[in-house]
Amino acid sequence: MRTALLAATAAALVAAPSAEALAGKRYEATITRTTYGIPHIEARDWRGVGYGVAYAYAEDNLCLLAEELATVAGERSLHFGPEAKAVLGFEEVDNLSSDTFFRAIIDLPALRESAKTLPARVQGLLDGYVAGYNRFLKDAGADGIPAECRGKAWVRPITADDMLRLNEKQMLLASSLNLAPAIANAAPPGAPAPKVAINMPKPDELGMGSNGWAFGADTTTDGRGLVIGNPHFPWKGPSRFWQMHVKGPEGYEVMGVGLAGTPLPTLGFNKDVAWTHTVTEARHFTLYQLTLDPADPTRYMVDGTSVPMTTQTVTVPMPEGTPAVSRTLYSTRFGPVFIIPRMGVTWSAASAFALKDANRGNQRGIETWLRIGEAKSVGEVQQAVSETLGIPWVNTIAADRHGDALHADVTAVPNVSGELIKACSPPIAGLFTEFAVLLDGARAACDWEVAAGTPAPGLMPASDQAATVTRSWLTNSNDSYWISNPAMPHRQLSPILGKYATARSLRTRSNFTETAAMLAGGKVDHLRAQALAFGNKSLAADITADKIGALCAAASAPSEAVVRGCLALAGWDRRFEATSRGAALFRAFWPKAAKLPGLWAVPFDPADPVNTPRDLVTDGDKGDKLLAALGEAVAELDAANIGPGTPWGEVQHVMAGNEAIPIHGGPGTLGILNMQESVATPNGLTPRHGTSYIQIVGFDDAGPVADAILSYSQSTNPASPHAADQTRAYAEKRWHRLPWHAAEIAKAALGKPKRIAE
Repeated sequence: MRTALLAATAAALVAAPSAEALAGKRYEATITRTTYGIPHIEARDWRGVGYGVAYAYAEDNLCLLAEELATVAGERSLHFGPEAKAVLGFEEVDNLSSDTFFRAIIDLPALRESAKTLPARVQGLLDGYVAGYNRFLKDAGADGIPAECRGKAWVRPITADDMLRLNEKQMLLASSLNLAPAIANAAPPGAPAPKVAINMPKPDELGMGSNGWAFGADTTTDGRGLVIGNPHFPWKGPSRFWQMHVKGPEGYEVMGVGLAGTPLPTLGFNKDVAWTHTVTEARHFTLYQLTLDPADPTRYMVDGTSVPMTTQTVTVPMPEGTPAVSRTLYSTRFGPVFIIPRMGVTWSAASAFALKDANRGNQRGIETWLRIGEAKSVGEVQQAVSETLGIPWVNTIAADRHGDALHADVTAVPNVSGELIKACSPPIAGLFTEFAVLLDGARAACDWEVAAGTPAPGLMPASDQAATVTRSWLTNSNDSYWISNPAMPHRQLSPILGKYATARSLRTRSNFTETAAMLAGGKVDHLRAQALAFGNKSLAADITADKIGALCAAASAPSEAVVRGCLALAGWDRRFEATSRGAALFRAFWPKAAKLPGLWAVPFDPADPVNTPRDLVTDGDKGDKLLAALGEAVAELDAANIGPGTPWGEVQHVMAGNEAIPIHGGPGTLGILNMQESVATPNGLTPRHGTSYIQIVGFDDAGPVADAILSYSQSTNPASPHAADQTRAYAEKRWHRLPWHAAEIAKAALGKPKRIAE
């Protein structure tokens, strides 16, 4: 104890700037790096917090953030060419469409005015972030910029406007951003057809996902709460997580992760509460079908009155020597007009479509996460998300040291009741069901309802959304609010919050199955939680492999490909471990098999959502088609020079220079909790999105006890020692006990603390 106290005192003395050193300084922070380069940032005020976070983030990911700032400023065409691609959240979009979208959708004057009303501490965080980023550029100098973006014009000092743009983009990740090309290329009848492909995104193809668990006192070995956070986010681009530990004013202390440009942790833990997020099934926007004025397709009818659309001409700068491109976009009381010609969503003389987004102009998120970080119980977490309605598009799953667990599917959602949807759905609404709620724009009564007490008009009150607190356990794997624990289904709410009493995804079913199996063997602790998170079992395999094996055994005169496939599956452990042989074949086979009609003998039953549908049908023609799909999967692997029995880690890996790091986990559509969705490369498969920051957090008498891994590591700079170190740890399932207390930080420190001030 004496040694620990001396170490803590020494660390405090080293980290604390003297009063003389801070005299007259507007910004100051101390940054201490520990194992894997995790920064521990300490500041006396909120400006200092933002200052230190930005500086440390730029040290690790300057090129990534600088490019993202160019994206939200609508300058990608200027710097990278109009036909190259931008990553908008989770998907690629051509630069001209991206630039047009951001220059049209981001209303800087309105955001500036709204920012004036933000709490002083939020304004301080944003001010400090700008100063910290710019301070790093000054300290680095031209030669200190990473090679990947050294000398590039888009690496520049930033202003408050850049932070406003970046925040707005983050709020729109699960809504308007997915329709960026559809909005940017919308034009009245008679205009030239768009030159880019425009698609209706499907929720299961957006690249978003996650698993989250909250265990209460009745299910943990120590009677305290425990959280497993397993968000599935991209391995590349601005939606990568970055670890940080922040200690600020008024007792604020939180450790966790944030995305590019976030000035504090948005997923993590403090001394009393741990929380995680999963992308919610709730829809954060509505679509409106417009009835146009027969005399003018840029006017629309509302309650029999012709209303002019508003116009906005945006000009996108091009590379030197190429004239700028101007486009005129149109908007309505329901938001901007959009088109998706392939889906029949067009702008004709008679009708058009508009999008209204609940997260446009939402600047409440930072204050919400500040309040979560200050919470002393899950009740205070629930209060924070409910009062601010600032969480844009994720569930909140939390547990506290007192033993309470929370799942709150409470976000910025349009206040659209089931009754309003029924009364206002146009005849074609069913075509949009999987993506959004479509309403009739010809009636003012079909606009969002205004409820008293919400922070913005038209938002659904938290009391009409889903939240559960228990001493048992709750979980979410991106299905709707209906079931967070099979023993306690939620009552039915508005359809805009997600599907009710419908089949759950295989990943959700796997979650319920594996969680129940774990608890049947004893209460949860860190080790059991680790095994759950990295079990790598495939529910699709578990419920089909025996039947497929019997089908293989009974096959008469099977093809050579089918024989090889049957042999590979017979020797497979039904997991997606790096050593698993046969996993690559099942990954290729199952998507083909899952599309076959009449696949299950027992259909979905709302009374048994965990175990239905089930019982693979293999007789007659169904069996022939399953074997044919297996043969096709073998041929697919042959074409890629992958043997059906090749160890999974030799197929799915990440290249770190010339080193191939094997990556365990697999597609969520196969019922794998440790999700890794990969794309083909010349070297095999490499993760595109999936398991990213994994945390297991409980509590002891002194504070939080947290194990974590950031699968893709802290830095995107290939020259950094922290570009692949945690990726190797992930490959080895080597968990890291995060240092929280001063003595632990001092012991794990990589060099001396860095003090910055100006």
